[in-house]
Amino acid sequence: MRVVLAEDLALLREGLVSLLETHGFEIADAVDNGPSLLKALVDHRPDVAVVDVRLPPSFTDEGLQAALEARRRIPGLPVLVLSQYVEQLYARELLADGTGGIGYLLKDRVFDTAQFVDAVRRVAAGGTAMDPEVISRLVASSTRDTPLSRLTPRETEVLELMAQGRSNAAIAEQLVVTERAVTKHTANIFAKLDLPVTDDTNRRVLAVLAYLNR
Repeated sequence: MRVVLAEDLALLREGLVSLLETHGFEIADAVDNGPSLLKALVDHRPDVAVVDVRLPPSFTDEGLQAALEARRRIPGLPVLVLSQYVEQLYARELLADGTGGIGYLLKDRVFDTAQFVDAVRRVAAGGTAMDPEVISRLVASSTRDTPLSRLTPRETEVLELMAQGRSNAAIAEQLVVTERAVTKHTANIFAKLDLPVTDDTNRRVLAVLAYLNR
């Protein structure tokens, strides 16, 4: 699995390269600024991009904007964003187009090797990997009446765990219910969010995007 990595701190960048290579990833390129990131993504078209939000030259949202531009040129490009803090605007920008694998993790999660590597793999596979703190901030920031208001508290709980990238089996274990019960809740979520079965969409990803982007 080929990765393009963007991180301006040399020590952390080298550490991430070493960590990912140890777990079987191929590093197509590792860069330290926004323009180089965009070029690397377009040139290499990796399986997943792991991107620090704030990169030179502006140290604002250079990394995120480069990743978003790359997604415009390469629709569905999987992107996992790393940030020092929860930046709600950046998270919403990443979620806005609703295509391809997406993830937003706080940098502290990198130190949990298993969790970080799992997140990279899930995003590369087209899934989601959202930091629980990011989810909490996004949900707390909006109280508008949407189709999500139709969900029961338990269905909302299931959807929040789906947003973290959990499988039905993992959700069942977390909530201490049967996997069959989770499957039933999931079906109810899809129905209440008006997500019909089609050949070209992933209802699980669409439900998570609806939840995070409300």
